[in-house]
Amino acid sequence: MDHFQNPRNVGVIKNADGVGKVGNPVCGDVMAFYIKVKDNRLVDIKFQTFGCGAAIAVSSMVSEMAMGKTIEEALQITNKSVAKELGGLPKNKLHCSNLGADALHEAIKNYKEKQKTPEKVTPEKPIAKEECSCPYCEGSIETMEGICGTCKIELEECPECGKPTKKGEEKCLHCGAKK
Repeated sequence: MDHFQNPRNVGVIKNADGVGKVGNPVCGDVMAFYIKVKDNRLVDIKFQTFGCGAAIAVSSMVSEMAMGKTIEEALQITNKSVAKELGGLPKNKLHCSNLGADALHEAIKNYKEKQKTPEKVTPEKPIAKEECSCPYCEGSIETMEGICGTCKIELEECPECGKPTKKGEEKCLHCGAKK
């Protein structure tokens, strides 16, 4: 009852590192969690909940359980552990504990996705002026679109070696990789 009557960590984090939103179409409950992460640890967590008293209490409890934990520790918070920490929930309200843990996990998933960096440079990336002379005529590549100023061949960056090669060519002129 205390977490329902005095919920902790209610609100929104502007520029959150991760956001997770879940809902239950049957009961209409909706939860959103916002997290800030520093050195792999949840340093701030806020939530917004539209739902019953149990949904509010669950959101508050999840935020308290996750605060200060590492990402890995926070991912260990389960629906069952939330209900247990609250001292149990009526059977018809157990789905609320599912929403709380799920929303937290979605926020962490969103954070992790934002941390990923592209592994390969896409072929559509314009070729930088400083790296370029045309491999076919050795003229300079004068435009950011990757077109040789001398022979007017349209070039693209090889995803394997990063050097300019003719757009649409089956293999890279430099490394022989298939495109």
